[in-house]
Amino acid sequence: MSHHTPEPASAGANPAPTPDAAAKTRVVILFGGRSGEHGISVATAGGVMGAIDRSKYEVVPIGITPNGQWVIAADEPERWAITDGKAAEVPASDTEVVLPLTVGDAGLRVLEPGRVPSALADVDVVFPLLHGPYGEDGTVQGLLELADARYVGSGVLASAVGMDKHFMKMVFAGQGLPIGPYAVIKPGDWDNRRDVVVQSIEPLGLPLFVKPARAGSSLGVSRVDSLDELPAAVEEARKHDPKVIVEAAIVGREIECAVLGGRGGARPRASLPGEIVVTDETKNGFYDYEAKYFDEASVQLTCPADLPDHVIKEVQEIAVRTFEAVGAEGLSRVDVFVTPGDQVVVNEINTMPGFTPFSMYPRMWDASGVSYPELIDELIQLALERPTGLR
Repeated sequence: MSHHTPEPASAGANPAPTPDAAAKTRVVILFGGRSGEHGISVATAGGVMGAIDRSKYEVVPIGITPNGQWVIAADEPERWAITDGKAAEVPASDTEVVLPLTVGDAGLRVLEPGRVPSALADVDVVFPLLHGPYGEDGTVQGLLELADARYVGSGVLASAVGMDKHFMKMVFAGQGLPIGPYAVIKPGDWDNRRDVVVQSIEPLGLPLFVKPARAGSSLGVSRVDSLDELPAAVEEARKHDPKVIVEAAIVGREIECAVLGGRGGARPRASLPGEIVVTDETKNGFYDYEAKYFDEASVQLTCPADLPDHVIKEVQEIAVRTFEAVGAEGLSRVDVFVTPGDQVVVNEINTMPGFTPFSMYPRMWDASGVSYPELIDELIQLALERPTGLR
């Protein structure tokens, strides 16, 4: 893909390219989006903008508003950071950004009211820092595939499987990975066949965790200690997704492992594992959305996790197998439980994990010898290395 035309340095501005711009790889940092995790995506983008190697990469920030409009965004890392416990939001604009859908056309275009569409920039690679539905679930990945664009992270199927905890567990089971007991409440079943649903859930025992099947960052998750609490928990989950998954509690430590795709067809690489320790102060008694992003005092993140060497190796091997099971690419965070008997049980895979400098994924790689800027560089290089289309 070739370079031409100016790049935006900040919202609403199209200055002339710098003399060395042609030598740089042009990266679209795509963030925001329509999901409930909009603010976390924005914070992640701020972190990446602040750490990316500007001598090597030319950044084109594109935000997606909560309504789904694509706009030129400000290249100002501090503007997108979480401040005073509040996440920023991508503002709406009169100017929209449009992707090309013709093979061989890498040019982004800008639409302004009453004006002829103008070229914005040719793009080498897209870094979609989107979490949740309409971003992490294969939808944006499908759009980028139609645009014949190279992009960071998993493709359509792996992204979709990684977003849907129901099908994720089916794939894990099919690949012989260890998973915990669960039940699924499909749309309509709770309203029309509730007695059958409850019968399928009762054998799971208590406590239970009730989750939206396709929401991330622990949104809409409830812990249920009595079946009397089940209806309220299901309704809370259904605010985020008509399909709900109910999981048996697993007694064990919550361990995470960061996985990075392999270069040149090599196997994926696993970081040292990290551990989440939820303190008694957490409001809801588990690692929920608020604890993850806004209540740092209630959560301790330990990396590397204090585990015996043989358990670390087992966690790393299962994390890589999990990555391979769904056909993930680029990056994923695999969350597991380690039981008191040192059994490793897979909880889930996250194909676009939180990626701020303080998120567990970069922290685990940092503890494994790969710094945040180096990690950004490696992910972009992995995306540039792979072909577009079927692979």
